[in-house]
Parts: sequence; C-alpha cells; structure tokens
Amino acid sequence: MTGDEGPGRAPSPAHVEAHGTDGGTAGAGISTRLNWLRAGVLGANDGIISTAGLVVGVAGSTTSRATILAAGVAGLLAGSLSMAAGEYVSVSSQRDSERAALDTERRELALEPEAELDELTDLLAERGLSRDVAREAAEQLTQRDALRAHARVELGIDPDELVNPWHAAFASLLAFTVGALLPLLAILLPGPTARVPVTVAAVLVALTLCGVLSARLGGAPLPRAVARNVLGGALAMAVTYSVGTWLGTATP
Repeated sequence: MTGDEGPGRAPSPAHVEAHGTDGGTAGAGISTRLNWLRAGVLGANDGIISTAGLVVGVAGSTTSRATILAAGVAGLLAGSLSMAAGEYVSVSSQRDSERAALDTERRELALEPEAELDELTDLLAERGLSRDVAREAAEQLTQRDALRAHARVELGIDPDELVNPWHAAFASLLAFTVGALLPLLAILLPGPTARVPVTVAAVLVALTLCGVLSARLGGAPLPRAVARNVLGGALAMAVTYSVGTWLGTATP
C-alpha cells in the first residue's frame, strides 16, 4: 500500500484503472496475447488437418508429384486466404461494435454526466471499494478522463487498443500457411511408396503438439485435448485417402 492509499483514502486514478477491469489493463493485455496465441495454434491446426486431408486424398488416387503439388498449393492458398478473409470480417465486426459502444458512452457522458458518475461509482463499489471511496475514485477518474474510465470499468474496452482486423487477418493467414506447409512438404519429399505413411506420421506428431498447446492455453484436460485433435486428423486423412483411392481405381 502506498502512502496516499491508506484506510479511508481513494486509490489513485491510475491504480483504479489498472485494477478495476477484470484484473486490470495488464491482465487484459495478457489475456489478449493469450487469445492471439490460441488463435495462432488453432489456425495452424486447421492448416495441418485440411491440407493433410487434401494431399493424402490426392496421393491415394495418383502418384504424380506434380498433381499432388498443384492440389496442395491450391489448398494452402485457398485455405489461408479464406481464413484471413473470415478473420478480417469477424474482427471488423468486433471493432465496429467497440466503436459504437464508445460513441454511445461519449454521448451519455455529454448528456447525463451526473448519472454516469453515479454509474461509475456503483461499478467501482461492486469491485470491493466502500461507497465513499468508490465515489471519490469515480470523481478523480472522471476529472482525469471520463470516457477512458467508463470504457475500461464499464465496457471492458481499452480505447487505445481496439482490435485490428488487418493484424488478425495476417495472423490467421500466417498460422494457416505454417501449418499447411508441414503436410505439403511431408507428402512431396519422400518417394511414392513412403509418402503417405511419412505424411500421416508427421501430421499426427504435429497434431499432438497442437493439442498440448491448446490444452495448456485453454486450461483443458491434456489427454482429452490431444486425443480429439489426433483422432480428428487421423479420421480426416483416413476418409480422404479412402475416397481418393476409390476414385483412382474407379476412373480410367
């Protein structure tokens, strides 16, 4: 406890802003980084499974390295661009919602400053401050930057760190591409007889690692997360390889 935050004193505005919003700005920053990391792992996982299913399926119908390469590269580009476009649209919608919420809060502060001050007091009191201390802290925060205080305490938004759709799109594109490169290289480098077993082994190892990372980041049970990831990838490859093999024998 610092000298100006004894019993009966309001904490400084910086202290309240740092600790008033679900663990504070620092905690929100850590949560944001974890979300980005989790999204990256999931994007790579999607790249691994979708590309592995594609190239294994094509390898089941033909031994032509050129055909497998064309299919794999097309799948990589289509998947990565689709992921990037989807993420851009999704995050753009989130950013629009955040901006709309800030605009609404800005209007309410201009039209009903006293009601907004009471609301901020209530929110701070709900976080454990006494009523008197919450009132004094709300007044200090309002004098310093009312919109920022309400954005962080009421909305859980940092006005300086709104989500960026371009960053999200690029991160998704990169993650998917990195994941897709593994099965693509695994299917192309070995000879015809070894390429499917090598690819399956490499993909299952990579999916195991992705499952471990996903479990650690999400707090899920490790065996379950790894098992569903590996089984899902194995099932995808088994189905596409079976279909590819059937098509290769059924068509002239």
